[in-house]
Amino acid sequence: MALQRRCDCTNNMRMLPWERRFGQRWSSEFSDVPDVSTITRITVRLVLAAVLGGILGYERELKGRSAGVRTHMLVAVGAALFVLGPLQSGMEIGDLSRVLQGIVQGIGFLGAGAIMVRAARREVEGLTTAANIWATAGIGVIAGLGLEATAVPAMLPKLAANKSDPNESDPS
Repeated sequence: MALQRRCDCTNNMRMLPWERRFGQRWSSEFSDVPDVSTITRITVRLVLAAVLGGILGYERELKGRSAGVRTHMLVAVGAALFVLGPLQSGMEIGDLSRVLQGIVQGIGFLGAGAIMVRAARREVEGLTTAANIWATAGIGVIAGLGLEATAVPAMLPKLAANKSDPNESDPS
């Protein structure tokens, strides 16, 4: 049989040509993750972004506000991914500034969608939600850059700001 493996006397398996090509293709597709330390670094950064975003979103959910755990986790992980991708591909830190500008602008657009102006009542709703989403993206960027020691304390002022006014009028 053509697909059957052939064994030598030491029980070592020889690779058939299609197996060798498959292995080469597989390793070339995942060449951006060359070793276990890189996988660990990526995982730690993404998990930290998700956890910090989740904590910030949970605090919002406890108050019954929109943009809760899932939204904040996705924003933080997305921001971290937009930083990790270019870093993994070898982009220079100076060029990364354009990526960061795009994240800030994109999250600003997302936050603008959360803001509603009620002209009849002369009220603006959603500013706190927009600011929370924007700050969460910033924390995700910090985690994605590998500045874990900065990302954790960076969320403390945000939590304090949200707790400073328990009767805030922003229903979102």
